[in-house]
Amino acid sequence: MSLAQRVLITWVCVLAFLILLVLKLDGRVQWSWALVFCPVWTLDGALLLLLGARLAGRCGAGPERAAAGAGLKRQAWHATALMLQLAFCVALCARLHGLLERPLLLSYVCVPLWTLLIGALVELGHAIF
Repeated sequence: MSLAQRVLITWVCVLAFLILLVLKLDGRVQWSWALVFCPVWTLDGALLLLLGARLAGRCGAGPERAAAGAGLKRQAWHATALMLQLAFCVALCARLHGLLERPLLLSYVCVPLWTLLIGALVELGHAIF
């Protein structure tokens, strides 16, 4: 998939999410929060498939390519970051929809997001220094 296609798909998914979010917050639709977050989850699913294909291609390659640990660590971090982002979206959706008997505190909901941001800062620090 070319860069232009990835940018276009990302733009369309973000635009659809923002439109659905505005409609839900304005009270014009009575959809569940899971439906509002559907474009975000669609984009994350596509990214997870692409990342899985890259990791599978790396494992199926020869030993010299599989031995390159830096690229593998980076892709593992990308998979972890994607899972943390999905965990944050699911927790936020559950909190907003009121699926739990006792509502989660917002600080507990944001733990995956904070972990993601700290990890991104660490990766940025390694890339700069």
